[in-house]
Amino acid sequence: MKVKKTDNIFSPTDKTGVQLIRYTFVGGIAFLIDFGLLYILTEYGHFHYLLSASISFMAGLTVNYLLSKKWVFHKSKIKHRSVEFILFGIIGLIGLGFNTLFLWIFTDIFAIYYMASKILTAILVYLWNFFARKYLLFTPREKET
Repeated sequence: MKVKKTDNIFSPTDKTGVQLIRYTFVGGIAFLIDFGLLYILTEYGHFHYLLSASISFMAGLTVNYLLSKKWVFHKSKIKHRSVEFILFGIIGLIGLGFNTLFLWIFTDIFAIYYMASKILTAILVYLWNFFARKYLLFTPREKET
């Protein structure tokens, strides 16, 4: 059986299931950067864990955007890349708000170690980020007739 170029795992697709799998890999890479930087800034930089979480989240957001544009979402509703990044960032800032809130709740209210809280938080924020970005930014509008 001959594999067509369009069957390549890197080929553009609008299939939500494939995009979700790709976004999971991209999110995993961004999470490793976020998680590692959170630990380094908190343990070695002696930043408060919520400040570290904000900085590390923004680093992960940038990596997530670049990889998502390259591999996950190939079509955009937005014509200008700078506007697209700003909107991507706004969705990310809302995610940062969720990240900070859930991290604080799990760590300060439920007394869970901040690194374990980060894992729980990342799962919740991941779902927000994927669906908000897919449907608000990267699902093209229906063609007007």
